[in-house]
Amino acid sequence: MDTTNFNINNLVRENIKGLQPYSSARDEYSDASSQDMVFLDANENPFENGVNRYPDPQQNSVKQILSTLKKVAPQNILLGNGSDEVLDLIFRAFCEPNKDNIITLPPTYGMYSVLANINAIENTNVLLSDRFQPKVDEILKEVNSHTKILFLCSPNNPSGNSFSADKVETLLKEFKGLVVIDEAYIDFSDEKSWLARLGEFPNLVITQTLSKAYGLAGIRLGVCYASTEIISILNKIKPPYNVNELTQQRALARLNSIDEVTQEILEIKSQRNALISRLESISFIQTIYPTACNFVLIKVDDATKRYQQLIAKGIVIRNRTTQPLCENCLRITIGTKDENTSLWNALNEM
Repeated sequence: MDTTNFNINNLVRENIKGLQPYSSARDEYSDASSQDMVFLDANENPFENGVNRYPDPQQNSVKQILSTLKKVAPQNILLGNGSDEVLDLIFRAFCEPNKDNIITLPPTYGMYSVLANINAIENTNVLLSDRFQPKVDEILKEVNSHTKILFLCSPNNPSGNSFSADKVETLLKEFKGLVVIDEAYIDFSDEKSWLARLGEFPNLVITQTLSKAYGLAGIRLGVCYASTEIISILNKIKPPYNVNELTQQRALARLNSIDEVTQEILEIKSQRNALISRLESISFIQTIYPTACNFVLIKVDDATKRYQQLIAKGIVIRNRTTQPLCENCLRITIGTKDENTSLWNALNEM
């Protein structure tokens, strides 16, 4: 794609172009140095309890520390109530209901399809290859004038592998719409994030999360990185206070403890390697797929039978046998050393 000719306005829904976003009290007056001011503008309860005031609608403190950690300017960052809200905002900004379509690559994260259905957007499925890689030529053949978004989950859920950088780059250059790379598991991978090349591709959108490597699934905080033009469009339609104060505070505390996060990632990767070595000795496991995530996909003789046997032993994993290319496959999250040992002992008994 000739990046000099790329115009994001050609992708935006017409009603969004002229939309006047809601202006909250904290949007109109947000001076960070005004702690001594008397705030009588937002109809808040005046009695201080730590959360009686509305949160920063732009989450500036969180964005500042993410900017430092990720080496991305704050104006290229949007935060959401989990990555699912970020993905939904992308649908609502760029896809016209009952007209436009997207492309997804099963087996992949199921919410892309769910969000497409919610927003009345056709979802064209192009299966990954047997090695769980994008079929570039087949993807590009499915593109038409109403194809707005291509979703790439890399490292991929549930297969666990990263997509070939050459294939992704070709798609970024050839696909005329937005390419959304979901990097929820990037912290567990040895591959570089596409954040380093964000400035090269005006159609590139990257989503990440604090749910996985940062251990904050319970606070629901997703992150979107994109051009300032794309971020400004998404800001127009996001709810004014979409990330609550407690989420922002907990995120800041965790992001300021990055050494602890790094250590946990190293431990998970170490446990991942140890568990995979043990799984190789289990006779009914036929294939252990390469993984760059905090989980591993395995193929067994009878996934439903083995899943139920583990449930009976008090261990819950994920049965993925109904997913394309995943017949008789189980997905196992990497736990603590003791949890992984319990799993291995249970598998041995089976």
